[in-house]
Amino acid sequence: MGKIIRAVAAEDMIKTAVISAPDMVEEARTIHGLSATACAALGRALLGASLLGNAMKGEKDTLTLRLNGGGPVGSVVAVSDSAGNVRGYVDEPKADLPTRQDGKLDVGGLVGRDGTLTVSRDLGMKEPYIGSVSLVSGEIAEDLTAYLVESEQIPSACGLGVLVGTDHHILAAGGFLVQLLPGAPDELIQKIEDNIFMMDQLTTILHEDGAEEVLRQILRGLDPQILDTDEVRYRCYCSRERIEAALQSAGNETLQELAGEGTETEVSCQFCGKQYLFTPEELLKLQTET
Repeated sequence: MGKIIRAVAAEDMIKTAVISAPDMVEEARTIHGLSATACAALGRALLGASLLGNAMKGEKDTLTLRLNGGGPVGSVVAVSDSAGNVRGYVDEPKADLPTRQDGKLDVGGLVGRDGTLTVSRDLGMKEPYIGSVSLVSGEIAEDLTAYLVESEQIPSACGLGVLVGTDHHILAAGGFLVQLLPGAPDELIQKIEDNIFMMDQLTTILHEDGAEEVLRQILRGLDPQILDTDEVRYRCYCSRERIEAALQSAGNETLQELAGEGTETEVSCQFCGKQYLFTPEELLKLQTET
């Protein structure tokens, strides 16, 4: 279980959301058997997706973040519902790199910098809204900030962090998203920048004092007003019906080939690892009329 705190400040010119969700990232680590650096990468993506997803209006809206940077971890995918509950995966969960010279996990190196961040919002329309930007660093928070500024024209600042213990368990995981309304004065922008620059290390604050202290340091001197606090978690929506639909989309020829092997076909959900078994007879029943 985790939480997102939403607040406004400076006469509603500043919107801020802070997330603390170590259990969410720990569950992802356990499900996928992630290395320390892969866990930090996927964890940051999940946290960022949760912050953005939680701001959507429609009950059935979904948001997907996909990073393809050409690094050893492959694609990093995180999906959020409109409550901020998330699920995700990486192509290579065991991929890892030595720590950087400053002792931090090399998320940017693992994700890579030669590629794109794509954000897809499914708002129940005929087609989802899709925006994409070139990766800035592969560190995810900087890339997400670039996306919001370049693709959505929203002055923003984002910070995301995952603190992995020596036993690989998650000690802290969270982040913040600050967005300024159009017309925000330069001195207000400068105040936010100064506050963020003067903050203690994000994961240290989260580990020692919690999300409320992150919010306090970001909005110091700006009269913050907390709007609400929402619970968020790692949540997969897979079901046998959804897996059947995916198998049907593969086409009758593929279904016939699988059934022809004469044994049960095992399909695993890429988000939670749950396994579904289909007999040859069940596969053939999924064929669609042509």
